[in-house]
Amino acid sequence: MHSYHKFNTTKASKHKKIVSLMAGSLLLFQTFLTGNSVLAQQKNQPITFSDLLTSLENGEVKRVSIDRSTNIAYVYLVGENQAQPRKVKLFNDNNPELISKIREKKVDFAMESSAASTAALLNTMQLGVLLLLIIGLFILIKKSANSAAGAMNFGKSRAKFQMEATTGVEFKDVAGIEEAKEELQEVVVFLKTPDKFTAVGAKIPRGVLLVGPPGTGKTLLAKAIAGEAEVPFFSISGSEFVEMFVGVGASRVRDLFKKAKENAPCLVFIDEIDAVGRQRGTGIGGGNDEREQTLNQLLTEMDGFEGNTGIIVIAATNRPDVLDSALLRPGRFDRQVIVDYPDLNGRLGILDVHAATKKIAPEVSLNTIAQRTPGFSGADLANLLNEAAILTVRRRKEAITMSEIDAAIDRVIAGMEGTPLVDSKSKRLIAYHEIGHAIVGTFTKGHDPVEKVTLIPRGQARGLTWFTPDEEQGLVSKSQLFAHITGLLGGRAAEDVIFGDDEITTGAGNDIERVTTLTRQMVTKFGMSTLGPIALEGEEQPLFLGNDNVNRSEYSQEIAEKIDLQVRKIVFQCYENAKKIIRENRGLIDNLVDLLIEKETIEGDILRQIVTNYSQKQSILTK
Repeated sequence: MHSYHKFNTTKASKHKKIVSLMAGSLLLFQTFLTGNSVLAQQKNQPITFSDLLTSLENGEVKRVSIDRSTNIAYVYLVGENQAQPRKVKLFNDNNPELISKIREKKVDFAMESSAASTAALLNTMQLGVLLLLIIGLFILIKKSANSAAGAMNFGKSRAKFQMEATTGVEFKDVAGIEEAKEELQEVVVFLKTPDKFTAVGAKIPRGVLLVGPPGTGKTLLAKAIAGEAEVPFFSISGSEFVEMFVGVGASRVRDLFKKAKENAPCLVFIDEIDAVGRQRGTGIGGGNDEREQTLNQLLTEMDGFEGNTGIIVIAATNRPDVLDSALLRPGRFDRQVIVDYPDLNGRLGILDVHAATKKIAPEVSLNTIAQRTPGFSGADLANLLNEAAILTVRRRKEAITMSEIDAAIDRVIAGMEGTPLVDSKSKRLIAYHEIGHAIVGTFTKGHDPVEKVTLIPRGQARGLTWFTPDEEQGLVSKSQLFAHITGLLGGRAAEDVIFGDDEITTGAGNDIERVTTLTRQMVTKFGMSTLGPIALEGEEQPLFLGNDNVNRSEYSQEIAEKIDLQVRKIVFQCYENAKKIIRENRGLIDNLVDLLIEKETIEGDILRQIVTNYSQKQSILTK
């Protein structure tokens, strides 16, 4: 402690000495500068007229310059700084004695006028100010002209115009939607060789509407048509037509189709056409006048083509139900092409396209990935491989493996991975909940097989159980729906049987919501109850569509009570079946829970093997 204080004191004294030396040096430097300035002032102080004559007589003068406007002579002495001459005040303008002496001694002599220099400087400044005013006026006029031109071009189309097929996309780059590609092949043929159709009197559809969920490749397909046909390509979004000023959208529609007619044959692509093509005269408080005028102009332009002009309009939307009926009639959009989610072969084709640009390990099976991703769109599959590539770099691997693919699938489906739970009562309860889903689904006939059970949190879920169907399901039977409801209730049933009714948690909230919705659809839409094959509820329509029967009930109060009874009957029946499966397989569930807590993840193949071994042992014991 003392040595530390002494060290600090010594260090402080050294700092004071350094500061004192710096201050002294600064004072000396200032004194030196002051002394030099004083000496300079003394050395270059003004001299008298007689001293000037004496210096001329002694040959000490190098050059003399006389300013007529101020009547001051600037004397440059030999050996002094030529930048700071001596000043001599003259008494008259002529000074014949001084001039004769200067000439006698052959000293450099000049007569100058500072007034002329000042006048020249003022003239230069005035000229500069005038030049700046002229430049500013020119800029102002040019800006006004640009504003006027912008006002004139405000209604011009903002379409991305391409005179050549520079989209870089062809049909070979589009996978998973083979049926849609076949439908649009004849559009490409017509754009290339329209004479084949006109020779027999055929008319190509004026408009083709691509309908499908987001991410299924509608925009990509339109680009592929332009790439295959090699014709001018206009691309614009429906929202770009609509502005806050009435009439601007209609003007842009006229300008777009005017350019298209000038460059026929060509293809006009309108993305998200539902932004401008919604039903007219709907909604609370009336419609949007600007949007309706834009739609009216679009209807007029599409119906105003002459026969076989070579202009084909392709539009894309994922909400065909909101489009105006006049837009969908023959003569405008004659044909609707469904671009749906890809099947197994389609997903495999999409994975082949996107995997061509990725470095993937040889052991990775694209077929396995396609089987594990039912319901994925083309955009989802592209995002899946991209997430796997990012994860590969993060793990410092050279190629994508199945480990990264599995992690990417989990992330796309359920969200980002969270922090694993610690071994506690909460973790054990979640383990029983997830194993309950897995066991009930495994022992229920018609249920999809288990893909994975995990306790690793993802998104809002603290644990997850994945089920993957063996094959694409277009139609779902009643037994499959009952099996699905039973599997959803397996988690709550496990909590109820294992921990008791007082210890059930909110973890089954989402499961119960899905069960209620699905069961009500079975009763009111699918006719899978004792009420018979009656559609008691239709598709819910948004209020802005202007339907009169949006909120009107399709049944009486007595039927409503029967619907509620049927829904409860189905749910309670499935719940009792789930609890029965849990009770009959209590030992198996306990073993799986211990394994899940230890490993945190159980793959579906391992789980099915454990269930098979357990069932064989039970059959031996019963015998």
